[in-house]
Amino acid sequence: MDIRLLLSPVQEVETDALIAIGLERVEGQPVPQPLADLNEASGGWVEEAYVSGEFTGKAYETAALYRPRGLRAKRLIAAGAGQPAAFNDEQARRAVATGVRTAKRLGARSIAVYAPSADAAAAGAAVQAAILGDWEPDKLKTSNDKKSLESCAVVVPGGSGDLQAALDRARIIAEAQNFTRDLQNEPPNRLPPLELAERARLMAAEVGLECEILDENRMRQIGMGSLLAVAQGSAQPPALIILRYRPQAGVTAGDHLGIIGKGVTFDTGGISIKPADNMDKMKYDMSGGAMMIGAMRALAQIKPSIPVTALIPTVENMPGGRAQRPGDIVKTLSGKTVEVLNTDAEGRLILNDAMTYARRLGCTHLVDAATLTGAIVIALGHIYVGVFSNHDAFRDKLLAAARRQGEKMWPMPLDEEYMELLKSPFADIGNIGGRWGGAITAAMFLKQFAEDTPWVHLDIAGTASYDDGKPYAAKGASGIGVRTIVDLAMNW
Repeated sequence: MDIRLLLSPVQEVETDALIAIGLERVEGQPVPQPLADLNEASGGWVEEAYVSGEFTGKAYETAALYRPRGLRAKRLIAAGAGQPAAFNDEQARRAVATGVRTAKRLGARSIAVYAPSADAAAAGAAVQAAILGDWEPDKLKTSNDKKSLESCAVVVPGGSGDLQAALDRARIIAEAQNFTRDLQNEPPNRLPPLELAERARLMAAEVGLECEILDENRMRQIGMGSLLAVAQGSAQPPALIILRYRPQAGVTAGDHLGIIGKGVTFDTGGISIKPADNMDKMKYDMSGGAMMIGAMRALAQIKPSIPVTALIPTVENMPGGRAQRPGDIVKTLSGKTVEVLNTDAEGRLILNDAMTYARRLGCTHLVDAATLTGAIVIALGHIYVGVFSNHDAFRDKLLAAARRQGEKMWPMPLDEEYMELLKSPFADIGNIGGRWGGAITAAMFLKQFAEDTPWVHLDIAGTASYDDGKPYAAKGASGIGVRTIVDLAMNW
């Protein structure tokens, strides 16, 4: 999509659809900005829409006017963003994305977003909304009537060309999030572990990242017994994807951020097999890995001052004749032994070896992301990412990045008492802790392998995909977390 900054008056903008945010109106008060600016140009339509109730400004509500007489745009679309007191960049992002999806349904191929304030964050949010709202999950359909948008103009009358840098950065991040969504949405027959590794390698070559792929033999030599135990039931070989970003010469930082993503390209549960209902959604079990690959795609282009290394352990969890069994004991790269009590608790078994290896590579801070537990969905639903950490200051830094990016994340407890549930009479630790507090015991398991390294764990099981389409997003992958990881690195 072609992204442009326009500094001309909004009335002069030629486009298929001009989108303007409308907030809820307090009775007796004027029409809220920025939609009020377009009331005269629309021949009073904005005021009439509010008065008649055709448009109220509630979140995700839209109204469209064809051929507004005072505008060169073919359509004016009002996009509701809710109450003024709750308005922020994320509400703006969702409102504009809702307007974008409405414009597409009306046949628009070009759009313009009216952003009267010369605020870089707001202009960037408009760009991200256009790119994210344009994404569709139907790339494999042979007949596709959902055409992609060709162009988006952000209209800032009287603004400065300095905003272009903010638009470019926003475009890079949104495209990385859509890259993540495309990876997530690939069916498992088209994206086994080695294909995911190849996609990462091609992306790295495109944007200038270093890429190293550890194969099964190399991981066996190193001693990644926990990761390989998960992979052994599948005919598809595993891999450990390593992507490295190094700052430009002369830019130094004492810290080294390691980002680790679970890359289970399909999860049957193994011998502890899952129910058949909804098993098709287990293609999303590599969403944490996709998040980190997407984040690295953005970071390579916008260049933070901190070195970042991504590690994505990727496997397929299948119940083959060589599959690990409940009761097996595996030795991890750290030297700790794990009793496998449930083969469907496989994500933690591949992440722990990757975490240990990240520490060996010199990473001073770790963030992992995984569709790890159904328990986090019980706790937080499909709204919040669960956040666990062994380091309050590092956790708070990540949460601040999430707030800036409008990605909802919620801190969860990680008290030592939960470790009692993971005790095993036969090994150093069990891989599950029983029914209660399952998201916490999963995080507690990973905590043992972070050791004294500041570490944050993101459980994205409830937020990695949308079961149904949203007004602002298509059904399917969400790309959650990419913006937060990028923000964390850029504002280190």
